Amino acid sequence: MPITTEDQPRSLWQRLLWFVALWAGSVAALGIVGYAIRLVLKP
Repeated sequence: MPITTEDQPRSLWQRLLWFVALWAGSVAALGIVGYAIRLVLKP
């Protein structure tokens, strides 16, 4: 049973936009974690 109710797959630009959003979110999260570690280790 399909999870989505859409009959047709999303267009290429929507899939690319979703991929870019996930990439940007992961880069931002990694940056925040790195900055937090830097603050903890700062003398």
